[in-house]
Amino acid sequence: MANRFILNETSYFGAGSREVLATEIAKRGYNKAFIVADKDLIKFGIVNLVTDSLGEFPYEIFSEFKANPTVNNVKAGVEAFKASDADFVIAVGGGSAIDTAKAIAIIINNPEFADVVSLEGVADTKKKCVDIIALPTTAGTAAEVTINYVITDEESGRKMVCVDPNDIPVLAIVDAELMATMPAGLTAATGMDALTHAIEGYITKGAWHLSNILEINAIKIISDNLRAATADGTNMKAREQMALGQYVAGMAFSNVGLGCVHSMAHPLGARFDIAHGVANALLLPIVMEFNMPACEVKYCRIAEAMGVDVSGMSTAEGAKAAVEAVKKLSLDLNIPQTLREIGIPEEALEQLANDAFNDVCTGGNPREITEADILELYKKAY
Repeated sequence: MANRFILNETSYFGAGSREVLATEIAKRGYNKAFIVADKDLIKFGIVNLVTDSLGEFPYEIFSEFKANPTVNNVKAGVEAFKASDADFVIAVGGGSAIDTAKAIAIIINNPEFADVVSLEGVADTKKKCVDIIALPTTAGTAAEVTINYVITDEESGRKMVCVDPNDIPVLAIVDAELMATMPAGLTAATGMDALTHAIEGYITKGAWHLSNILEINAIKIISDNLRAATADGTNMKAREQMALGQYVAGMAFSNVGLGCVHSMAHPLGARFDIAHGVANALLLPIVMEFNMPACEVKYCRIAEAMGVDVSGMSTAEGAKAAVEAVKKLSLDLNIPQTLREIGIPEEALEQLANDAFNDVCTGGNPREITEADILELYKKAY
């Protein structure tokens, strides 16, 4: 069996690495940038850190999208790009900005998918998207290195997971200085999102030797640095390590898939606009407990990567220790622990379970799972 692995062409890492932007743009012969960035990043001056690196190079900014970007947001972005006379995209932000940029850039070069909803799943696009340069401002989604993006279909109330090798950015600039103003809550939530990517990517059905090497190291990097990055936003060493850890996790999960934590988190975002990192963090230990019978050996390695001394433990004890380590990290970071805390009505659980069961990520879960199982997990989380 052939195991495919797709990565973006070039990446830069390190505080201040955005300064390579002008050189890369000149080398690639671009004429005008279409910058996709959310309004808060404009308001707090983060986008200025990027545009200052452009000098006199022309650009136009698009910021009309939600934290969970929608089909209509993408359509508006497509029209804005067409009117801008730009020839490439710069995405500045977390997953919301980069996912919006991917959808826009794919449709510009593949206009037969202009309805957006036809991009769900594995779309048969024929052309590479308009070139994207991605500068993440959160250490969580790894959207700058993945072939995935998520768009909410307002009409159906579902998040569409789109998987397309043609959407991957040509250039990623992972500059921890762009993440330095993230508040503690956002740092914690996005960091737990990254940990969820690493753990699910490690245990998913599609995992293999190369992805395992990446994901177990991502788990260690994130576990070693997330508390410090959350406690002190000025700790640039911890910020840089978190930026690296989430990227390494993304390199692998993009190629091997995820599991039921994500399929359960997606409808929480689509129907109730819950932040993706919060949803993942809340659900992760609960789904890990369900999956334990299928993953005991790997869970022991997860426990070790998270700093647990498993010497003298049985495999079952080591597996339980991994779940407890994740729970403790979540509690230390003040992550909400129940669906009730984040305002989810109990009567919505059955619809959420149906949505989650039909989500594309469910197929990658390491233990077979039914819609009834998922409903019970939501009830446990409630």
